[in-house]
Amino acid sequence: MLSIPESTIPESTNPESTTSPGICRICSAHCGVLATVTDGRLTKVTGDPDNPMFLGYTCAKGRALPEIHNNPARLLHSQKRQPDGTYAPVESERAMDEIADRLRDLIEQHGPRSVAMYLGTNGLPYPASPLMANAFLRGIESPMFFTANTIDQPGKQIALAAHGHWLGGDINFNEADSWMLVGTNPIVSKAIGIPGQNPAQRIKDAIGRGMKLIVIDPRRSQTAARAAIHIQPRPGEDVPILAAMINLIIRENLCDTEFLEPNVVGFDKLAEAVSAFTPEYVAERADIPAQQLIDAAHLFATYGTRPGMVNCGTGANFAMHGSLLEYLALCLTTICGRWQRAGEPVTRPNTLMPAYTAKAQALAPYEGWGYGEQLRVRGLTDTVSGMPTAALADEILLEGEGQVKALICIGGNPMAAWPDQRKTQRAMETLDLLVTLDTEMSLTSRLADYVIAPMMQMETPAMTQGSELIKYYAAGTGIPAAYAQYAPRLVAPPESSDLVEEWKFFLGLAKRMDLTLFFVNFFGGGGGRYMESPPIVLTMDRNTDLTTEELFAEMCATARIPLDEVSSHPHGKIFDVEAMVEDADADCEARLDIGNDHLLSDLAATLAEDFRSARNNTEFPYRLIPRRHANFMNSSGTGLAKLHRGKPYNPAYMHPDTIAALGLRNGDAVTIASPHDSIPAVLEADDTLRADVIAMHHAFGGLTTEDAEFRSRGSNVGRLVPTDIEYDTITGLPRQGNIPVSVTACGV
Repeated sequence: MLSIPESTIPESTNPESTTSPGICRICSAHCGVLATVTDGRLTKVTGDPDNPMFLGYTCAKGRALPEIHNNPARLLHSQKRQPDGTYAPVESERAMDEIADRLRDLIEQHGPRSVAMYLGTNGLPYPASPLMANAFLRGIESPMFFTANTIDQPGKQIALAAHGHWLGGDINFNEADSWMLVGTNPIVSKAIGIPGQNPAQRIKDAIGRGMKLIVIDPRRSQTAARAAIHIQPRPGEDVPILAAMINLIIRENLCDTEFLEPNVVGFDKLAEAVSAFTPEYVAERADIPAQQLIDAAHLFATYGTRPGMVNCGTGANFAMHGSLLEYLALCLTTICGRWQRAGEPVTRPNTLMPAYTAKAQALAPYEGWGYGEQLRVRGLTDTVSGMPTAALADEILLEGEGQVKALICIGGNPMAAWPDQRKTQRAMETLDLLVTLDTEMSLTSRLADYVIAPMMQMETPAMTQGSELIKYYAAGTGIPAAYAQYAPRLVAPPESSDLVEEWKFFLGLAKRMDLTLFFVNFFGGGGGRYMESPPIVLTMDRNTDLTTEELFAEMCATARIPLDEVSSHPHGKIFDVEAMVEDADADCEARLDIGNDHLLSDLAATLAEDFRSARNNTEFPYRLIPRRHANFMNSSGTGLAKLHRGKPYNPAYMHPDTIAALGLRNGDAVTIASPHDSIPAVLEADDTLRADVIAMHHAFGGLTTEDAEFRSRGSNVGRLVPTDIEYDTITGLPRQGNIPVSVTACGV
């Protein structure tokens, strides 16, 4: 077995203070940082100027890690719900004993399907935890594994399955002459399109060398403000806009026919499907200048000698038709030939993952949905993007065979993040067993039977393998270099605490339930259906006794750069890897498909929509869109003063002229109502928005009985969203953006 020494807290000639390089894992960027530990406490986190990828950059969230670690509300002991509804500390070993017993009883009585698991975005800091959690669920033979992916941007994986992968990989943003971003603000989200390693600087450098950025967004975001062309449409019209661009590029013969002929099928189907989306029609529908749309299409298709790609974000995916939107983005990229070719460098060569040979050829489309576990509601199934999380509350509430009776939440907060908050709360309260792994008593933990207190970021070792892995789940993501970093544990858990590493919690349950777990480290997207290398499989049973460091070594056993070598560069390193895209195999017959029947039928349905009636809806005249917060990763840290800076709520942003026309003022309390439900909120003027748009941050608010506290907790936007009326028929993702709403004074 490969291994690296179990990390110890670093020593220093000054026993009171030590500063060491580390990795911030609040988001997928995995910024290299410097962490200062004073008298056993994390006291300061800054960017690491000696990190070759980040060059001293970090964000407000990363700099607040000391406050997050030392939060007075942090749980230092696991909690058990008492008969009177209060909570009392419980030893972690005892909690595992009791939880294992209850799970065993539920499985015996109701079957394995009665146990479900939800993995949220806060699983990112602990790369072994999601894999071990999944191994545990497979160990009890339950198919009910859900993640945050299917309530965010599941269309990315659906589109890739329908379109196929280009095995030469993405074009490098740092070299491209143009780029298009749809409904995303990567300067804040650090997720899609622009590399997340200091995205603001990446944009500045790109524009400085002549790049032309196209942004489609109802808000003049920080990213849109830097665009050569900013199209500011009515929300929900991104699909027609991309269809019009594709139509224009095809009609004016601006496609890369040299690329299309040997590599692509479905061109005629796509051309027919977009033919009705003329610039004039879409300009009326999206309320944008037709010439601006034409200019954007021409710029994207023809500008520069090294044109770039198109990427879509959460905002655009939330507005319905997310799978279709992502598919059209791939189609637009493909008809313009925007993929790396033979002889060009590989943009994202693996480092802590296995080496692979990139080739200038397609991997054909594969089955993306309609297989595996069949849910009992809305005809939904398992997909390449995972099980449809928006249906999990129904699976808990719907009685009968197959009803979910137990839920384990790891790194997630369903009460803040899931759509239809009232239904979600009913579901959480219906469960026979709810277990959360949480650093504090979040909204969901306040309803749980057991809350397992885990270690935090700097108390566990770290590596950047997960930041590499994300490239398989969407074009335009991942690390654009052969970069890697490993960091040991930098601070000990607080004295007298009883904290569990999350992966060890699941192994502990397995030992008590006499399970043998097969830990599978997938190197590939599509839920493992598209893989460059065979997965690493580790067998773990009651006799397994690994440290996290040893497990990391096993996870990286086939890495291009050995983990021992990576760990010898504590500030991280961009390794000298000369990976080039090779020629296609002589016998390759695979083709990318830009004529998928299912998704293009959705485009026909979009064309048939009565957009004029929707625009003239006097009962709900405004459209609510999501907005990322620079200081928060979903619901994490919203109670910390350093991050909320005196504003612990999520404002309802509206254009100042719209606020004035309603007879309201900045700071007024209002009721925002959708056809489904309503929430209280605080108005805030923002002239970057269209006059008919409201924008709010998600994952704020209290439980459904705590609306009176909206000025101190914020408002839960998910409450406005039903899960069973308008939804993607493949992924189950409901309309979470472009929500029709009204705004009235509420007198609070």
